[in-house]
Amino acid sequence: MLTSTDPIADMLTRIRNAIAVNRNSVDVPYSKLKNVVAQQLQAAGFLKGVKVLEDGKFKVIQIEIADQNQPVKITHIERVSKPGRRMYAKVGDIPRVKNGRGVVLVSTSKGVMTGNEAQKKKLGGELICKVY
Repeated sequence: MLTSTDPIADMLTRIRNAIAVNRNSVDVPYSKLKNVVAQQLQAAGFLKGVKVLEDGKFKVIQIEIADQNQPVKITHIERVSKPGRRMYAKVGDIPRVKNGRGVVLVSTSKGVMTGNEAQKKKLGGELICKVY
């Protein structure tokens, strides 16, 4: 298995590719951060379900993008902070995505949360990704 220098970007690309070929679910290698990001996207309503499965000696995150008859809720999914250039924002500088219709995920000192939650808790941090 090839290791990625940016596992979050790899996960987002797998989701983007699954949407492009009309797949309803995708499997991603497990990490705590990827699991939290997927859970936050599910809580925001962009993903249908997230399950952690034991696949032999490795764990896998199974991400359900949509049901058979439902449209996909993700139009655009993008990594903001990259390994070559980390992007941080103070609480007042956290961007709004598509006038509140989208969501930006922020890694704060209290964990990964949406931009709105971070602003309510008066926390800044690293901008992980934006989805709409």
